[in-house]
Amino acid sequence: MPSVGPRVVSVNLAQVIQTPVPARGEHRDRKPGRTGIDKRPAQGAVQVGPLGLVGDSVLDTAHHGGLSQAVYAYAREDQEWWERELGDELRQPITPGSFGENLTVAGVAVNDARVGERWAIGSVVLEVTHPRIPCSTFAGFIGLRGWVRRFALAERPGAYLRVETPGALSAGDAVEVTPGPPGAPTIREVFAAFYRR
Repeated sequence: MPSVGPRVVSVNLAQVIQTPVPARGEHRDRKPGRTGIDKRPAQGAVQVGPLGLVGDSVLDTAHHGGLSQAVYAYAREDQEWWERELGDELRQPITPGSFGENLTVAGVAVNDARVGERWAIGSVVLEVTHPRIPCSTFAGFIGLRGWVRRFALAERPGAYLRVETPGALSAGDAVEVTPGPPGAPTIREVFAAFYRR
């Protein structure tokens, strides 16, 4: 059986929920009372515009969204790593969208992508911009004590992408990667540098 190449496992849109409170001892950012971190798989093709997926909701626009953070991608392989790492600590299984990502992808080296790398998916072209920095909303949503620190130490942040060419994409679409500029930092390197600042 031939191997399946890089692809979109799931396209995920927000279900707006009350902003979860992080565990005791976690840093609490000032956040809006509602959040779009709870992403669920969409059916069929999803339109993508300059500010992201049509039908998605970004409520904390001070820290998320915008042209350089229009789409957030996370690798299914990294979710599987977290499933093994966390084991019985998980209060619910990790599924597509569990990390608040718009695109769950497989076969794509998301954390080793260089800034400026391009992904052609369906009729959409996306450009890798920078890593996701974990926040108190993410910690509250995952529901594990010390989550922000653990996520930072694992250096598996996933990537934000800019929309270079709007269009439509779907689960199952191939991801055609055009490498970023030689010498450009990887998502993992930018993430590590953020925490060394």
